[in-house]
Amino acid sequence: MRQSKLFTKTKKESPEGEVSKNAELLIRGGFVHKEMSGVYSYLPLGLRVIKKIENIIREEMNGVGGQEILMSAFQPKENWEKTGRWESMDDLYKVPDSSGKEVALGPTHEEIVVPILKNYISSYKDFPIAIYQIQNKFRMELRAKSGLLRGREFIMKDMYSFHTNKEDFENFYEKMKGVYKSIFKRIGIGHLTYMTFASGGTFSKYSHEFQTITPVGEDTIYVDEGSSVAVNKEVFNDEILDQLGLDKAKMVEHRAIEVGNIFDLKTKYSVPFDLSYTDEKGEKNTVLMGCYGIGLGRLMGTVVEVLSDDKGIIWPASIAPFSIHLLSLGEDEAVLKEADKVYDALIKNNVEVLFDDRSGFSAGEKFADSDLLGIPLRVVVSARSIKEGGIELKKRTEEKGKIVSLNELLSLLAPKS
Repeated sequence: MRQSKLFTKTKKESPEGEVSKNAELLIRGGFVHKEMSGVYSYLPLGLRVIKKIENIIREEMNGVGGQEILMSAFQPKENWEKTGRWESMDDLYKVPDSSGKEVALGPTHEEIVVPILKNYISSYKDFPIAIYQIQNKFRMELRAKSGLLRGREFIMKDMYSFHTNKEDFENFYEKMKGVYKSIFKRIGIGHLTYMTFASGGTFSKYSHEFQTITPVGEDTIYVDEGSSVAVNKEVFNDEILDQLGLDKAKMVEHRAIEVGNIFDLKTKYSVPFDLSYTDEKGEKNTVLMGCYGIGLGRLMGTVVEVLSDDKGIIWPASIAPFSIHLLSLGEDEAVLKEADKVYDALIKNNVEVLFDDRSGFSAGEKFADSDLLGIPLRVVVSARSIKEGGIELKKRTEEKGKIVSLNELLSLLAPKS
């Protein structure tokens, strides 16, 4: 893509009213546009990042047999009354129409997915089942002050699994722990993210959160760095530590951002809707459930928080909007011709490239914009690089680049067999 055709522009000044690094850098880079507190629109660069994250998550969900659907954001009031959450969930958006009839704007989808399943499953032979979606959610978040980390509208992957017995559920739940670790590793924050024991609420002894270490996190966790086991502050006591075989003296306190969670729901949502099956003996049994959530926008914001530097964003290659940021410096005809040649070659070789072909911008301005946007590799065509026999290649994390030929660049970018 030619940057001269990109309708968004970078900004030098920090956006007014934003206190979080992720919001500041994403707005300045033209990745997102703030509509109101806790509500952001994704612009071309930001949408490319979200789609990369989405595809990684989708691959991992499909890999464990997940079936993707897309459920309604409008949810019947009566479903929420059946589970008791119409009155008990204090951040639920309740939307009346002109007749006075109310619906919920979905913050989560247990009240939808369970009635759907009830229409299609009846026998033990139908199990196990795992259903997921990637969809916008809505929560009346009054503390929406952390950019993409805490929003009122946000993109979420929510998976729901359905089982006939405890052993089958526990096997799948353990598998999902590994899947989540794989997701965060692929996205580039696996080394900073810990599976964390947390309260399971009213229906489970524990839930498991996935917490990414950062000083700006809203959660406090305690990490046993030897075993990589972590415990949330809300369940950090001697009894829990004894159950988990952890030594309190070895636990290190950290601030962290929750980037995902998994829950044992047992029959909490099956019972209200009478979601059941007939077993081999012809007897009726209640279905067991688990749920598994990841906020995509929060994940994107977390990456920016933990991997950026004082110059801008540093995207991991797996989710960067483009692989290469190609810069043409100066108005010399030979430079422009060579830059076009490099751009055409990259496109021909299916390399995702953003080409800064803008005229009227100094080298310093282009370098600053490139650092802000955080694309993993920067390729510069200039009079100096041509004189030295090639193009300058530099990683976003490096201080200095090196001169390589176009063939060398293409060879470096070629898929490894």
